[in-house]
Amino acid sequence: MTSAPSTESAVRRRAVEHARRLGLRLPTFAELAAPETIAADVRSRLAAVDPDAADALNLFRVHWFNAADRRGCVELPGHVVLPRELTGVAAPIVVLLGERFPMIGAHKVLAAYACLVPRLVAGGFDPTAQRAVWPSTGNYCRGGVAISRILGCRGVAVLPEGMSAERFEWLARWTSGPDDVVRTPGSESNVKEIYDACAELERDPANVVFNQFAELANHLAHLAITGTAAERLFAGLRREHPALELAAFVSATGSAGTLGAGDALKDAHGARIVAVEALECPTLLYNGFGAHNIQGIGDKHVPLVHNVMNTDVVLAISDASTDALFVLCGTEVGRRWLARERGLDEGLVAALARLGFSGWCNVLASTRLAHHLGLGPDQAVFTVATDGAALYASELARLVEQRFGGRFDARAAERAFAEHFARLDWEHLRELDARERERVFNLGYFTWVEQRGVSLADFEVRRGQEFWRGLRRRLAEWDAGIAAFNAEAEA
Repeated sequence: MTSAPSTESAVRRRAVEHARRLGLRLPTFAELAAPETIAADVRSRLAAVDPDAADALNLFRVHWFNAADRRGCVELPGHVVLPRELTGVAAPIVVLLGERFPMIGAHKVLAAYACLVPRLVAGGFDPTAQRAVWPSTGNYCRGGVAISRILGCRGVAVLPEGMSAERFEWLARWTSGPDDVVRTPGSESNVKEIYDACAELERDPANVVFNQFAELANHLAHLAITGTAAERLFAGLRREHPALELAAFVSATGSAGTLGAGDALKDAHGARIVAVEALECPTLLYNGFGAHNIQGIGDKHVPLVHNVMNTDVVLAISDASTDALFVLCGTEVGRRWLARERGLDEGLVAALARLGFSGWCNVLASTRLAHHLGLGPDQAVFTVATDGAALYASELARLVEQRFGGRFDARAAERAFAEHFARLDWEHLRELDARERERVFNLGYFTWVEQRGVSLADFEVRRGQEFWRGLRRRLAEWDAGIAAFNAEAEA
């Protein structure tokens, strides 16, 4: 007697047939790491596709090499190098620009693609019957909704009600309806409330949660794709500056996925890995808690995908600083002051005006790290601007009122710069020795073992670097699975 086909294989067959009907073709992780390897016919058709459209071809733009108009492709990732005239430190601060990613203008769409597609091609998600649930503080859930819509399934965004109005406006346009946007209590730092909402949704087997904080694909995608982008950018900069070293990679923790790029850069260049959080909620630094306005970084727990034992430095930045610099660069008077008093050229000032809150957080952390370590002009610090200022336009008037008493003039611009950029203190910075790494690692127990049901063995195995290095073979396995899925869907 022939045994009945497994549920997984039946789901996979439905997914393949679904992809065939929609004419879907999925990019591999290798293609997103090196987009010049994407098939010529795909690249030629992309030229006519709006980067903000729910078009399957935009999956092939989920990488760091999009041109400024997000239509073409460039040799080096979009970036800006911040000079000493701005930062006050000799080390060049190199910022990769996440706003060039398609559909959401933020690099979190990469994490969303990475978390869903391996499960899809293996038969672990049925796009014809299940809803993809995306827990987030704003950008990841938008990326998930965009990926879901392209793949012809329903995406559910779970995010705090206190996030920026622009996020909810975007979700209203992209979701199937109000039921696909779940607003949880609180704001940026209320991650547990997001988990609680997802636990309720998971009671229905039609809902599949793609938890970026626990999906190891988030870590691996950034290791392979963001890490490669940073390496290629570093090689490009070193052609003009042969003595340049890559001293550190800095990223706000958030889901900790982006920090995976630091693992690749440490392997290749010995770069320090620096995790950043809000001073108002210093969980990694002081076992602390609180609320803040650095939207997009998440906190009050240690993500399961954070390779804590490979992290070298933890430091904190206040949202008073990120708010002030967002206003400084978001207002005409502030931009004029920067050009006149700091001697910054028009192009650089325009680039600064496009940074979101978490981008400013990363920039400030990079300058303080460079000052603390005494880095010189041959020692670059790499970081990312996760998203752009367009997501926070509604915040500007509120911040002018709240932080500057309703008036932002040249004197306020000078004060903002002096207090929040030029003052290079490192009071809230800690270099992690073995004991400190153990302390931070152990904090994760309470979220993952006690609250989320991760086995103690699965939690503990993450202490060793052999675990994290062993994960990397999954990338080739996933790419093989994507290639086979594409071949069947195109047959």
